[in-house]
Amino acid sequence: VGIAQAALDHAVRYADEREQFGRPIREFEAIQFKLADMATRVAAARALLERAARQETTASSSMAKLFCSETAMAVTTEAVQVFGGYGYMRDYPVEKLMRDAKATEIYEGTNEIQRVVIARELYGRG
Repeated sequence: VGIAQAALDHAVRYADEREQFGRPIREFEAIQFKLADMATRVAAARALLERAARQETTASSSMAKLFCSETAMAVTTEAVQVFGGYGYMRDYPVEKLMRDAKATEIYEGTNEIQRVVIARELYGRG
C-alpha cells in the first residue's frame, strides 16, 4: 500500500505542477479520472489490509497480499501514465516505484500462489 500511496502522491503533485496548453494537467478530465481511480484503489487496498490484520486467517492474508500487490502495480503504472514520457526516466520517482511494485507480485509467494491458497481455503482445504 505504501508504494501505491507514494505513486499517487507523486502523480497528484506532478499533475498540479505540469502544464499543457497553458493550464495544469490536473484540470483535464482524463487525468482527473486516473487520479480518482488511483485514490480509490489505494483506499480499497488499505481497507482490505486492515481487515486482514484483524482477522488473522490464511485466506485473508493471501487476499490482502494479492490485492495490495496488484493495486501497487496498477497505481504505479497509472502514475507513469500521468507523468507521460517523463514517467520512464530515472530522474522521476515513479519509474522505480513501478519496478518495486512488480517485485511485490513475486516475492513472499507469487500472486498465483496466493490465488491457490485462497481457493483452497474456499473449499476448506487450507
